[in-house]
Amino acid sequence: MIPYVVIVQQYERLGLFWLGNFKGLRGPGLHILFWPFHRGQKIDLREDVIDIPRQANITRDNAPIDIDFLVYRRVVEETAERSILAVVDHQAAVIGIATTTLRAVIGELTLDEVLSQRDRINEELRQKLDDITERWGIKVTRVEIREVEPARDIQEAMNRQMAAERIRRAVVTEAEGTRTAAVTVAEGEKQAAILTAEGQRQAEILSAEGDQQAAVLRADGFSTALDRIYQVAQHVDANTLSLQYFDTLKELGASSSTKFIFPMEFTNMLRPFITMASQAASGDSRGD
Repeated sequence: MIPYVVIVQQYERLGLFWLGNFKGLRGPGLHILFWPFHRGQKIDLREDVIDIPRQANITRDNAPIDIDFLVYRRVVEETAERSILAVVDHQAAVIGIATTTLRAVIGELTLDEVLSQRDRINEELRQKLDDITERWGIKVTRVEIREVEPARDIQEAMNRQMAAERIRRAVVTEAEGTRTAAVTVAEGEKQAAILTAEGQRQAEILSAEGDQQAAVLRADGFSTALDRIYQVAQHVDANTLSLQYFDTLKELGASSSTKFIFPMEFTNMLRPFITMASQAASGDSRGD
């Protein structure tokens, strides 16, 4: 029996076997073992990352696609003995189960979903792997897809699709701009027509109000003139009016007209002059 010393680090645990029987885990520090009765196996409790090589997968819509990803995992201290007793090489086991799980997950998704839903795929992979590796005393803490590469012909088709989509968006944007411009122009023309009609209406109202005021002023002026004429006429005797008629007759006689129409009242106006003429003629006869 040969003794030997084993030093266990703070982040490690030592699985101890005595004659092939598991005797439990030993913590950090110095441990003396006896060969060939003792055998120790160290377990690293730190989180480790496994690079899963690129894998060819087929999506639900039969599109070939290559994916590589990372798996972060660590040994759970409370069940660390499982990583020794339940699996020969837990790292190789995680790589194998991660590969098959990835194919199962990708096979349920379309190509567009794989390209647009990485976070969902990462979380689904983590949950599925964690459920399986729990029996090995291993906790899968995180899964990260690094690269998704479709086949070349699919990439070319995607490029053409994206180019067509960009053209479509440009056409839609241009059409939207044209429509917006047309709406803006029509709205401006409508507002201009409304303002023009409103201006014309206001102008017509003002013109009508001006005509009304002018008519009122003319009527007032005519009424005032009639009042003045009436006031003057109250102080005019019949002789004065007769003289005005004679002046009028003089003007009519000077005109080129051959027919004249006189109102019936005209003879009444001449009666005082006829009476005066008769009296004058009678006086002359008596003198002779």
